[in-house]
Amino acid sequence: MLKHYHIRDYDFKLIVLVVALTAVGVLAIGSAKESLQSRQLAGAVFGFFLMLVLSLFDYSVILKFYWIMYAANLVLLYLVRAIGVKVAGAQRWLNLFGIQFQPSETAKILLILFFAQFIMKHREEMGTLKIVGSCVLLFVPSIVLILSQPDLSTSIMVVILFCVVMFVGGVSWKYVILAISVAVPAFIIALTLILQPEQEILNDFQQRRILAWLYPDQYSDTEAYQQNNSMMAIGSGMLYGKGYNTNEISSVKNGNFIAEVETDFIYAVIGEEFGFVGGCVVIVLLIFISFECIMVARKAKDLAGTIIAAGVAALIGFQGILNIAVATGASPNTGIPLPFVSYGLTSVVSLYIGIGFVLNIRLQCKNDRGVSK
Repeated sequence: MLKHYHIRDYDFKLIVLVVALTAVGVLAIGSAKESLQSRQLAGAVFGFFLMLVLSLFDYSVILKFYWIMYAANLVLLYLVRAIGVKVAGAQRWLNLFGIQFQPSETAKILLILFFAQFIMKHREEMGTLKIVGSCVLLFVPSIVLILSQPDLSTSIMVVILFCVVMFVGGVSWKYVILAISVAVPAFIIALTLILQPEQEILNDFQQRRILAWLYPDQYSDTEAYQQNNSMMAIGSGMLYGKGYNTNEISSVKNGNFIAEVETDFIYAVIGEEFGFVGGCVVIVLLIFISFECIMVARKAKDLAGTIIAAGVAALIGFQGILNIAVATGASPNTGIPLPFVSYGLTSVVSLYIGIGFVLNIRLQCKNDRGVSK
């Protein structure tokens, strides 16, 4: 599994970018809730270690166990439904042997790895309905189990990842056009139905989040409360912010204006304490990390490597966009973490695992003459 690599081929730039973004997250979490800072740092260090280890293992060998990855993912998601830990009305956590984690976060990486190998095995048939249909059928159990937790935000993210993986995998344009022609009207119809008082598509709290986004004044003391305060906090930071770990009683963290600000609304802390400049630094780092992964995808030695690197880029990029969109009021509250920044050990470790695969793909990239290293 281990191969001989050249140190000059190691993507140190990607590591620096990821560590820099993680450092911002650790600082912000320390300000939001100091008691969690050491745990996040420990999770980041563990994830960093796994990243380094995985970066030296040939991903092509690891992908041979893709069916085991698929089965493990379904088992973990099913166990959440059967014996999962319930927190705030949602059953998304699993406690095994004293370790509590969120399988829906690991599912993002496992699904990328599985479909990377599955599509590469059938790359000559990606234009056929049989293989496209098989991919959809294999994807359905995971999305159903995640939706049942319930976890709509992660479900949306996983669907986006699946679409990116299929597109990069070479699905025929006729299926892309067909999917768009069905998805757009379906989305409009679903949104119309969701806004009806007696709808049964979403849970009540999910519907209220959408209504709070559309009519924030009517829900200013309930569902829109956190999002409104997040926007005010970001605006109050102005250009350079109020300073790290500000002691102003009117700040988001000191005034308790946002519940669990260290997770979904960590960008509000960054905007308030580091201002517009700090917020832009986070966005630039997310863009650079995603772009670096895309560059690796373009030079990967095979289709599986391309899909993995592109999938990780999509995971970091789109999830970052969704989280910041929520914090700035551009999207309904989805409850999705900011990559490498929000508190959450499962999330940060899973992302580092994804980056570890990207680093190994980079080590085996084709040179300028199209020959694998």
